[in-house]
Amino acid sequence: MSEFVPTTCLRCAVGCGHVQRGVDSGYGLDSVRGNPEHPVNNGLACQRGVRETADPDGEWLARPLVRREGDLVPTTIENALAAASSGLSAATESGEVAVLGSGQQTNEAAYALGKLARGGLGTRYYDANTTLCMASAVTAYYDAFGSDAPPPTYDDIPDARTHLVWGANPSVAHPVMFRWISQSASEEGSELIVVDPVRSETAEVADDHVAVDPGGDLALARAILARIADRDGVDREFVETRTEGFDELLATLPPAAESASEAGVSVATVDRLAAAFEAPTLVYWGMGVNQSVDGTATAGALIDCCLASGNLRPGSGPFSLTGQANSMGTRVCSSKGTWPGHRPFDDPDHRRAVADAWGIPESRLPDDPGPGPVGICEAIDGDVEAVYAVATNPAAGLPDAAAARDRLEDTFLVVQDAFRSETVELADVVLPAATWGESEGTVMNMERTISRVRAATETPSGIRTDLALIGEIADRVVPGLFEEPPEPKPIYEEFLALTEGTPADCSGIGYERLEAELAVRWPAPTPTAEGGYRYYREGTGGEHGGDTERWEFPTPSGRARFSSAVSGDDPEPPSSEYPLTLTTAREDDGYNTGVRTREAEPPTARVAPATAGDDRHARLSSRRGSVRVRLEPDEAIPEGMVWLPIHHPAANDLTLPEVDSRSKEPNFKQCAVRLESLGD
Repeated sequence: MSEFVPTTCLRCAVGCGHVQRGVDSGYGLDSVRGNPEHPVNNGLACQRGVRETADPDGEWLARPLVRREGDLVPTTIENALAAASSGLSAATESGEVAVLGSGQQTNEAAYALGKLARGGLGTRYYDANTTLCMASAVTAYYDAFGSDAPPPTYDDIPDARTHLVWGANPSVAHPVMFRWISQSASEEGSELIVVDPVRSETAEVADDHVAVDPGGDLALARAILARIADRDGVDREFVETRTEGFDELLATLPPAAESASEAGVSVATVDRLAAAFEAPTLVYWGMGVNQSVDGTATAGALIDCCLASGNLRPGSGPFSLTGQANSMGTRVCSSKGTWPGHRPFDDPDHRRAVADAWGIPESRLPDDPGPGPVGICEAIDGDVEAVYAVATNPAAGLPDAAAARDRLEDTFLVVQDAFRSETVELADVVLPAATWGESEGTVMNMERTISRVRAATETPSGIRTDLALIGEIADRVVPGLFEEPPEPKPIYEEFLALTEGTPADCSGIGYERLEAELAVRWPAPTPTAEGGYRYYREGTGGEHGGDTERWEFPTPSGRARFSSAVSGDDPEPPSSEYPLTLTTAREDDGYNTGVRTREAEPPTARVAPATAGDDRHARLSSRRGSVRVRLEPDEAIPEGMVWLPIHHPAANDLTLPEVDSRSKEPNFKQCAVRLESLGD
């Protein structure tokens, strides 16, 4: 009988340790369960993560495919690689190759893909779908602290007294983490507050639910900050000695009553939330904040509330909730928005260090990180001649997806994935890739912890790992970029060396250490160091403020910075023609664009009972498209709103391609729609 292999669950970004056992004959997993020895989850595991690892839905890609006379037909892996490399090489002669990665890749594959995109192809048209969900939080962290990633860790959850969940539904999206949150909130003197237009599963068990108007999040956060100041809730010593920009920000704040009205809540509700910050507070936020044209500003305003109230110590602080399993690793490893280790993209010294490590001329590296996934897709009509998509489904995952499909269909498209998807259907070449339980490497969870991913089963002939396929493409398109065919450990060690001395120093977390400890949090500059709460240290007083505290922020002044952004206009408010507001969110049994958890057609649209009336099926339309939906009357949905699962491949036929001007993250959460009865 096969042995159990310790690994990490790739369902979401909590980073739970699993043990997996392969089948005794053939290919596949026989058994999956939580690993009681793993320091992240201590054996806890959600059933969806177990089920989707052991027995996912969707159509597995078992053979390489190429398009001949309009149809995708099976071929050999060598023929597929030859066709892919030939098309990508030809594209470099007349234009640019766009590369799209994923938060579902290992760190090693993400690093190698970034090296190919930036150092091999030299393209600025490279991104990953983490920009579709986390870019606003990332930008706000850089604004405030000079570095990406949340200051708190899971260790801080038990010590918080206020758990403020904003625009997120961790009961559904991060069930193991939510167990820790709910346990802490159930203690005497603690509470759970949820801010969300919808009465979500998390709101159902909360002590208080604040039903902010769709798009009212920034106004509400600014109202809270104003009332924190009005109520003398500002930690003056911390603000004066460790931050900058507070007085300038206060001067721009409208009266709290005005902002409260804009957010659709009462001043009493704002006071309730401002008072909550007087206790040690963890603020968790998710896609409801990030996926907006005001995403960076709203995330920044939530950080402002933490800074002003002194909630930047263990047991408190801003804690963005990451969706995809390795979104953090993609940000640290992949050269997407920064060079490995969060090296600044435009810093000459860091650019030179990366070029030297990769053995390429510095001039080959692009000058800027690029326009984001939406901008990349739009560039297919111009500079971009070919697209290489790895473990991602832009044909369904991008906003205004019908327009994205039209562009992808018109270009040379190489798709590398484990499952058949809408993007696969448009491809010229399909490279089947290994998936969970079949790959080796590492991942990072949302609290900066690195752990191993191990294979518990072999793969069929013609199925290779993401890392191996990236190496094969690189060897054909830019020979010599990788001195040897890339293997997980050497690639990981190359990445570690580039992080040494950076804000995201992982150089002390080698494979040997992970074998012994299973999971280690960065920054870890030595083999015995491990990161904890960031920026805060127990100190000896003096100039650092306080008798037992000192603070270290990687900003030019060494101080944390308050934000300065103000609210923009709603990009598409309801109108007489489109009187309802569409929002999208996660389901407990839905995975990304549904490739592992396909649901039956049509999608279920949750609406208030009065909105549904007697209809059970309807046509849901926006200015970009329409889709047949099954109506589900639900009192958790406010009147005037329609809720769709983001996982359904039809959802983004309706959504708006407007993006946050700084983070490039799309405005997935609000657009104007109408319902038309189908008479059944």
